[in-house]
Amino acid sequence: MATATWNGAVIARSDETIQVEGNHYFPPEAVDGAYLQQSDRQTRCPWKGTAGYYDIVVDGSVNRGASWYYSDPKPAASDIKHYVAF
Repeated sequence: MATATWNGAVIARSDETIQVEGNHYFPPEAVDGAYLQQSDRQTRCPWKGTAGYYDIVVDGSVNRGASWYYSDPKPAASDIKHYVAF
């Protein structure tokens, strides 16, 4: 089972992640949104599309841009639509 933790908190846990380029993409329902804060940051991947980012916030500490997702991925990355990576 893949687990994403930061600052002592479990942010996500699932045995149904999708691995892409060495990163585990977690299904949305496996992620504890209480720790995520929307970021204005965006990046572009030539084959996945535009990534949006979350800051991870645990006990007042912030890990900026530590999590990303593709809400409208290109067809080659459609399997990870709305999945969250760390």
